[in-house]
Amino acid sequence: MFEMVIGLEVHIQLNTKTKIFCSCPTSFGEEANTNVCPTCLALPGALPVLNKEAVKKAISFGTAVNATVHKKSIFNRKNYFYPDLPKGYQISQFEIPIVEGGELFIDFKDDTRKRIGITRAHLEEDAGKNIHEGEESLVDLNRAGTPLLEIVSEPDMSNAEEAILYLKKLHSIVRYLGISDANMQEGSFRCDVNISIRPKGDKKLYTRVEIKNMNSFRFIQKAIEYEFQRQCDAWEDGIYDDEVYQETRLFNTITGETKSMRGKEDSAEYRYFPDPDLLPVLLTDEMIEEGKKIPELPDAKKQRFIKEFGLKPYDAIVLTNSVEMAKYFETMIEDGADAKLAVNWLSVELSGRINGGEAIDSKVSALKLSSLVKRIKDGTISGKAAKEVLDELVENGGEVDSIIEEKGLKQVSDDGAIEKIVDEILSANPDKVDEYKGGKDKLFGFFVGQVMKASHGSANPAKVNQILKKKLI
Repeated sequence: MFEMVIGLEVHIQLNTKTKIFCSCPTSFGEEANTNVCPTCLALPGALPVLNKEAVKKAISFGTAVNATVHKKSIFNRKNYFYPDLPKGYQISQFEIPIVEGGELFIDFKDDTRKRIGITRAHLEEDAGKNIHEGEESLVDLNRAGTPLLEIVSEPDMSNAEEAILYLKKLHSIVRYLGISDANMQEGSFRCDVNISIRPKGDKKLYTRVEIKNMNSFRFIQKAIEYEFQRQCDAWEDGIYDDEVYQETRLFNTITGETKSMRGKEDSAEYRYFPDPDLLPVLLTDEMIEEGKKIPELPDAKKQRFIKEFGLKPYDAIVLTNSVEMAKYFETMIEDGADAKLAVNWLSVELSGRINGGEAIDSKVSALKLSSLVKRIKDGTISGKAAKEVLDELVENGGEVDSIIEEKGLKQVSDDGAIEKIVDEILSANPDKVDEYKGGKDKLFGFFVGQVMKASHGSANPAKVNQILKKKLI
């Protein structure tokens, strides 16, 4: 009956060494209020100076999403009071952002994709951090002045799945570009979710509600689903206008509910005006050209993997979603691993054993997994034995060949040795042999199983099949 309309505002902390308007370091986890100076504390007479590296990183992002990078952009003062905002205003961009327009594409499991428009991306300074301890609230201003790139999407998403796919794709692009560590736990990648509902088929945009400061894909999905149901219930109960109004809400991760925080301001209420302490940002052709030198991005890498290695589109997407996963796979290929085996053992076997962690952080390096894959390919071990080796690698580390030797997992490929076992099995089961030759083809699996059992799983399955077929003619 109803459909969602979702737009996202994503705040990304840029990984410059210093803050956007001063030379204080942008390091996480320092003692409170130590990385501060007169500029980020907004003391009288202190003037901001724009960080050139932040500008370069914004240009790179604009290039990556096929946006317009404005040669001239302006910084504005966004006026509002909050304890963690020392100046009483935030330096941001309003009328002319550095990046305007753009797009990215999200991919679904059925190999279809959808375009999500990007309205703008602008530079601004981060606020400080409020810390609530019991009945006291403290303010840490170390974060104040950290460079942010705020990326605003078009309201092109219509469900939680699309919103999460968009965020993951954006997260991936930022990491590929190397402009942010995008660490969600530390707040380097966080978003505000704007959500409204409308009857299916209706093109009108109704009242939007903002869910503020989300930094977990799982909780973003839960918040969207809860808020959608809340708005639908209000509409069906005839109290939509009373219950749903333009406001900022917070998501309670314990109760799974959104709660009202404050009324949502319109842009006029921020009283934007050009910051008199900062000149317009004028980009040279050289700066724009330098910013266009970006690495291979997820979509391009995905297409290359499909073309070069014959991978299925979904497998290529899984490998390229994370820059670390893509590098891990490429290292395996450079080491001579078979591409299709590498995909399975990386994205299924290893990933399944590390419970969603990054392969690069496990005890199994790309070269070790490559070595394991090569031992499967050359027939040294069976796939079953390889799983046992991988279990040992994940748990205790070690070297592939050493584990194979220590556990006696080397596969028997000697025709004579296998033929001897086959003869013993056939001699022990003459009735089954007669039944098979009489047309009971399914018994072939029985013979294979008996040979593998007799060899304690060490016989090469392909050789077993080949010899059995010859013997059972």
